[in-house]
Amino acid sequence: MAIKRCIWKRWGLDLVSGGPPCQSFSMAGKREQNSDKNALPWEFAKFVGHVQPKLVLLENVTGILRAFKDAEGKSFHAWYEVAKVFASIGYIPLCLHVNARMAGVPQNRPRFIMIGVRNDHFKIIEPNFNEADVQLFAPSLEFYNLVKKYGAELPFGKLGYFDATKSKDLSKFENSFLHNLVGNTEVSVKEALNDLKFFNKAKPSKYVTKLNSTFDNLKTKTEIKNHELRRNSPLVKRRFRLYQVLQLIGHRHINKAVFEVLKGNTTKLEDDVWAALKCYEFLHENGELDKFDSKTEFQNYLLAHPTKKQTQKALVVDSPAPAALSIPDDACHYDENELRVLTVREMARIQSFPDSFVFRSKITTGGQMRKFEVPQYTQVGNAVPPLLGLALGNTIKNLLTKS
Repeated sequence: MAIKRCIWKRWGLDLVSGGPPCQSFSMAGKREQNSDKNALPWEFAKFVGHVQPKLVLLENVTGILRAFKDAEGKSFHAWYEVAKVFASIGYIPLCLHVNARMAGVPQNRPRFIMIGVRNDHFKIIEPNFNEADVQLFAPSLEFYNLVKKYGAELPFGKLGYFDATKSKDLSKFENSFLHNLVGNTEVSVKEALNDLKFFNKAKPSKYVTKLNSTFDNLKTKTEIKNHELRRNSPLVKRRFRLYQVLQLIGHRHINKAVFEVLKGNTTKLEDDVWAALKCYEFLHENGELDKFDSKTEFQNYLLAHPTKKQTQKALVVDSPAPAALSIPDDACHYDENELRVLTVREMARIQSFPDSFVFRSKITTGGQMRKFEVPQYTQVGNAVPPLLGLALGNTIKNLLTKS
């Protein structure tokens, strides 16, 4: 123990990384400013203040970038206040908006990232910065000095964040220590899932092969686990086919018109909506895919498949998956022969978990039990995608090696 204490004292801790739970910041949540859950980033900062690592990495949903409104209608910018807290304890904060799909994850998953560099360590690595590094940290350094001068009273607007999804900022990512976070070829759900289909299964794509070889050091053939089918009734399967067609058309007006019938708000479709839908095959009660002969027949079909759900969609075969993908009801498969929700393993593939990673506990749960249990679908959906984690790890490594 004495030796360990000497090493700690001499060399210090390189990194503290954390992702304080994000329910109150998520755009899918209640977004309550005074929620106890909002205090966790500040608790994280308190811990960092105790252990004083050279670098700190904070990850959260991009909802943290959207301002809250207090009772008086004033805006509260959580990410900005968090950056101020880290600056106040001696860290120069670099705030980023990134997307996991740019790190090779087959999901459109935007995240907020804050990298904080301890001031004394910053002075060591700064001489080794290239031009892009300097451009990234210049606003942060100015912000740090302002916080030292004005403290908590510093008003909003003295620091911005760099957005990897915007062309004006992308070059700074590409040419700096952040380059691992961008530049990867976009991966579609077809590339992620086609070998997991139960009908017309394909060979594993380059993405799947690379994913498994990246994280499986043993390079052994992995038995596919967590790939159990969930039961869907014939009616639900017919509705899934409808969702697939709506995604193929990809028109908001058509989508809204169909859901107005499904929700029981109307019984009629406009002629232009029917014109867009009539050329597609739908699943009939006999289990066959076929077109409808008339608008009236199709309207009756919609009325026979009512639903109040509006969030469930089919995946788009040649695109990454959407961000909201954490429970079975979030999405159904893209293949007309796979009219079902995704399995845990398929969700995990989209999140970039290797096949060797096994999820345990219940597959799913609901109601009040969600407060106490973390089922497999939730484990996948709430995780940081491993490929994004790898890219962030290499980013931190790039920064540490500058010393």
